[in-house]
Parts: sequence; structure tokens; C-alpha cells
Amino acid sequence: MSSSTTASGISPIADAAPVSLCAREPHVPADRLVAEMVPPPRFDSVRFSTYLPDPNQPSQFEAVKVLEGFAGGLGGAHAVTGGKRGFFGFGKGKDKAKAKTPAGPRGVYLDGGYGVGKTHLLASLWHATPAEPSLKAFGTFVELTNLVGALGFPQTVQTLSNHRLLCIDEFELDDPGDTVLISSLLARLVEAGVALAATSNTLPGKLGEGRFAAVDFLREIQGLSSHFRTLRIDGEDYRHRGLPEAPAPFSEEQVTKTAYATPGAALDDFPQLLDHLARVHPSRYGALTDGLKAVCLTDVQPVPDQSTALRLVVLADRLYDREVPVLASGLPFDKLFSEDMLKGGYRKKYFRAISRLTALARDGKRLVESA
Repeated sequence: MSSSTTASGISPIADAAPVSLCAREPHVPADRLVAEMVPPPRFDSVRFSTYLPDPNQPSQFEAVKVLEGFAGGLGGAHAVTGGKRGFFGFGKGKDKAKAKTPAGPRGVYLDGGYGVGKTHLLASLWHATPAEPSLKAFGTFVELTNLVGALGFPQTVQTLSNHRLLCIDEFELDDPGDTVLISSLLARLVEAGVALAATSNTLPGKLGEGRFAAVDFLREIQGLSSHFRTLRIDGEDYRHRGLPEAPAPFSEEQVTKTAYATPGAALDDFPQLLDHLARVHPSRYGALTDGLKAVCLTDVQPVPDQSTALRLVVLADRLYDREVPVLASGLPFDKLFSEDMLKGGYRKKYFRAISRLTALARDGKRLVESA
């Protein structure tokens, strides 16, 4: 590989005219997918001590307490082979340490609304687990399915079976095929002694109806449900807590000017970018954003169909993970998805994308002000 290119085959961004995402066609080797199964840059430095529970939400304080105990129970060897410590109190006594299989939950599931800090807590659990990074894995549900696609099911099982912990952010229940695939993978990993932690979003308006997402989650993974303890985390979206409304879209002239004034920025026509995303596998969207300091979009329009919308969701996740500011002209981000989409089976993904793009747009506003 040339010293002038990154691991994805993309040349570093020079401090000159903005690049175009549409001109990028990254190649991502399978070993990079495995190596990148760590908390994303946004969550590099988070810890339980940096989580700020809402004083009005006791469930947030309880979640921190339980997860700290869960992390402490993951020291030593795999629990199924008689490790020194177990999960949620299992294996504390001398006799229990000799047990062949742990009694009680061996995983934790964080159930809550958007922006209550579930990913912060999940990443904190990863950091707090007493094991080398090579023995811990962290990724979204989509990234995990991409890993299976790249390595194949048997190799994925083999690769992850020696891990002490697997954290799955944004466990998705809207694709039956993927859910069954990952449920089968988790079953094999549980047999190998891997501890599990997962998050998923409760839909707006459902927070008062009990464990809506948790019930779905436990039903879908069926035989694995006994291995999970559910933690409900209540609260409002911290990404917008006490903050002003998201900035209105800028003019095309403002977006273009800011792109040229911001080293490391990308400038793309939104409809053309959506077309380009169809030609790049979602597992490469992270590499697509390598080195970017801002994403500038002109002529933002409603996404035309479900497939396009789902690809945009993945891109929004990767931009959010990498803290890449976004500024745009055209429609505001809360108009990206049609009313039918926001009522359909993928609505949780769309609401998450709106929340994250809105947060990034707020960051992008500062670039315009300094351009």
C-alpha cells in the first residue's frame, strides 16, 4: 500500500478544494472489519464516571450501578469453563467458581428511548471490562451482520468465540432474516462463554407502555432470553436536552462557501450521493468517511424509497460515530423520511437518523459562522 493512501485505499485529504464522497470507492479488507470492532471515536474516552444521569431519572443511576457490577464480573476466564468470576453475582463463592455453567443472566440488555445514553453506557462497559481489547468486541447490529457476510458464519463464530465480551449497539428487530442470523450467532457465542450486552431503542410514545422494545427483543432471541437481564433506561434525548432547535437549512451558496473554507470537507449534491451509496456496500460507509472534517450537502430532498432510506441511516450512523459535522441546503433533516416511513417497520432507524443528523447539523452551524 502506498504511503499516500489509507487502509481503505483512499488518499488523505489535502487542505485544498473539498473532496466528493461520490468519487470515493473504498475497499475494506475483512481483517479491518474485525479490528474496528471497538467503540467508535465519539466514545473513545467515555467511562461510567463521565455518564451524567438525569437527576429526574432513577433508572439511569441504577443502570450505571448494575453495569459496573457486570463489568467487574467479567474478569478471569470464560464463565462456562469455570472462570474466577461470573455475571450478576454468579461465581462469587469458592464452590461456585468450580461450576461448569453460570446460573442466571450472562448478558444485559439496555432498553430505552433515543439519546438517553445507552451507547455511552455500552461503550463504558467495554472500557471497564478487565480484558485486553483483542478479547472484547463492540459493534452495531449492522456491523455484526456485515462481519458475518465478509467472514462467513463459521469463521465469525471462531473469531469471536475467544472473546470475553461482545457489545451490540442498536440491536435491530425489523429484518427477520438478520435477526435469526444474529440470534444463531449469539447462541453459539453463549455456548463458548462469551458475555453479551445489547441496546435497542424504544419508540417515541411507547415509553409509558412498559418494556415495549425489551419484550420484542426477548421474544425474537427466544432461547437466549434467559441469558439477558433487562435494564430500562428512561429519559429525554440528551442530544437535544436544553439545546436550541436544529439550525434551518443554509443556502447552497453558504454550504459551498463553507466547504471550500473548511480543510478536509466533502461537498456533494444530495441526490447524487444517494445514488452513489447504492453502489457502495454499507460495510464500507465508515471507510467512505475516512479523514473527513465536515460533510456539506446541497439540495437535500426526501429520500425516494425504503432501500435508499436504509442506506442513508447507515451513513448517518457512521458520521455520528466519527463526529463529522454536517451542513446542508434544501429540506431540514426531519423532512427526509415520509410519514409512511415514520410509521412503518423501520421507523426506529429513521427516528435515530433524524436525531443524529440534527445533532451533527448543530455542529455544522459553527463551521458556517467561522467560514
